[in-house]
Amino acid sequence: MGDTLGIAGGHAGDGPVAQHWNPERYQREAGFVAELGRPLLDLLAPQAGERILDLGCGDGRLTQEAAAGGARLTGVDLSPQLVAAARGRGLDVQVADAAALPYPDASFDAVLSNAALHWMTEPEPVLGEVARVLKPGGRFVGELGGAGNVAAIVGAIANALAQRGIEVTRAYPWYFPTPAQYRAQLEAAGFTVGSLDRFARPTDLPADISGWLATFAESFLAQVPADARDQLVDDIRTALEPSLRTPDGRWVADYVRVRFVVHKAAT
Repeated sequence: MGDTLGIAGGHAGDGPVAQHWNPERYQREAGFVAELGRPLLDLLAPQAGERILDLGCGDGRLTQEAAAGGARLTGVDLSPQLVAAARGRGLDVQVADAAALPYPDASFDAVLSNAALHWMTEPEPVLGEVARVLKPGGRFVGELGGAGNVAAIVGAIANALAQRGIEVTRAYPWYFPTPAQYRAQLEAAGFTVGSLDRFARPTDLPADISGWLATFAESFLAQVPADARDQLVDDIRTALEPSLRTPDGRWVADYVRVRFVVHKAAT
């Protein structure tokens, strides 16, 4: 998981750019995304024979686990590279925009989404599409970054860009809602909210923070010319080291998540 539904347009200094994903780097630097998404499978409780959509399936690692009990999983992601990696696992996945899903009404018993929805900066059409493709009574289980997610990282990025005369909001690629905001958007799409919680989850990174920045912060790094990006990363890393690097040398990202279980009306 960890979708690439991204931001259109741009080159250095021009505003947000589309996020690109390298499957090998994603597996190396972001393997924790699927691992930390496993509690969603307990909430989803996929049943044999159910048809389930994984929205923002990434490289398909969690999709594959969700299918282990006999559910029929379908995945979508906006990244052709990650879709190819997921297909390499033998999964039924395709490149698709979450705001225009290529499925008929009431196609799925459930929809799952892990670490993808915060890349979809206009949530209303996405939630509308999820409601459309769910069967009456179907469930939607998901987790996304919530208000305050990676606040320290974004602050360091903002300061480093400001020193270069660049306003960080020009490149901001995410939507991190409060619980109240997301509850209202889910309800407006016709869902009944069973549970919706915001929680801090400091997350150990597999390597240096520079790997996280290269994997997830492309829109920010692209605001400077290519030959200036290493220095930008070094400046961000130096600023974050006192707060996000532990005494034994581990890097810990300041994640905050919103996790929810909702249902579409039965009739």
